[in-house]
Amino acid sequence: MRAFLFPGQGSQSVGMGAALADASRAAKDVFAEVDEALGQHLFRLMREGPEAELTLTENAQPAIMAHSIAVLRTLGLDLGAKADFVAGHSLGEYSALCAAGSFDLSTTALLLKKRGQAMQAAVPVGVGAMAALLGADLDKAQAIASAAAQGEVCTVANDNDPSQVVISGHRAAIERAIAVAKDHGAKRAVLLPVSAPFHCPLMQPAADLMAEALGDTDIKAPAVPLYANVIAAPVTDPDRIRELLVEQVTGMVRWRESIKEMRAAGVEEFVEIGGKVLGAMVKRIAPDARITSVVMMEDVEALAKEIA
Repeated sequence: MRAFLFPGQGSQSVGMGAALADASRAAKDVFAEVDEALGQHLFRLMREGPEAELTLTENAQPAIMAHSIAVLRTLGLDLGAKADFVAGHSLGEYSALCAAGSFDLSTTALLLKKRGQAMQAAVPVGVGAMAALLGADLDKAQAIASAAAQGEVCTVANDNDPSQVVISGHRAAIERAIAVAKDHGAKRAVLLPVSAPFHCPLMQPAADLMAEALGDTDIKAPAVPLYANVIAAPVTDPDRIRELLVEQVTGMVRWRESIKEMRAAGVEEFVEIGGKVLGAMVKRIAPDARITSVVMMEDVEALAKEIA
C-alpha cells in the first residue's frame, strides 16, 4: 500500500519549480493556471524571489501547493489507481485534496491565498510566536506548554514526530516555554521564523473566515481517503472534510499519529510530492517504511518507471 504526502509551510525556496517548468509542459501549465487564478505573477516570485516576499504566508501557501501539483501532474499518474491514501501537513492538506480531485487547481489556489491572508491578519505581528521543541515527545511538549501558559495561550500546534513538537501561542508564553524546556526534558527549544502563531486558539478569526470561504466552495469526494490532520483518521465525506479544514486552522496537526495510523492500516511506502521535509519525519515515526521524495525531474522519472 502507498500514501502520497504533501508538504506544508517552510518547504518553500527561491527557484522552486523552475527546472521542472523548463522540462515539463504539464508543470508549466500548472504554474500558469495558478497565476491566472490569483491574478499575480506567483511563479515569477517562486523562480526569482525575493525570498522575503515568497516567505509571506499568503504567497508561500499557494506556491507550495502549486509546486506539489506541478510535480504530480508531471508524473502523470492516476492517483486513484496508484495511491491508497493522501495526507498533507497543514496547508499540504489542500494540496492533497486538489491531487485527489476534491478541489480544482484554481479553487485550491484561491482558498490558500485567502487562508494565508486570514492567518496573517488574525494576530498582530509580534503578538504571537511558535517554537520547535527538539528531543521532546507530545507528553513533554504538553507539560512545557502548560507550565509556560500562565493565563496566556500556549499549546501544541504540530506533533511532527517522536523527537519534534511545535508549540504556538502568545509570544511571552512561547518565550517562557523556551526558557523552561530543558527543565522538562527537551534537548533544545528554538523560536521559529514565522509571522503568526499557527494552529492555536489565537487563529479563531482565521477559522471563521475559512468557514465562510469553504461554505461557498463545492467539495467533491476525494479519489482516495484523506488522513485529516486534526483527527489522524481517513475521511472521504465532503461535508466532514469542510468541517475538518476549518478545525485545522486552530487545531493541532497530528502528523505523527497520522503516519502511525497509515502504517497500521498497511501502508508500506510514503511518497512525498514536492518536498523533502516530511520524509525525514516519517523515517523517525516508521523507520521500517519505504520513503520516496519527488522534487526534481530525475525524481519524477525514477518514480514513474517504478510505479508505471
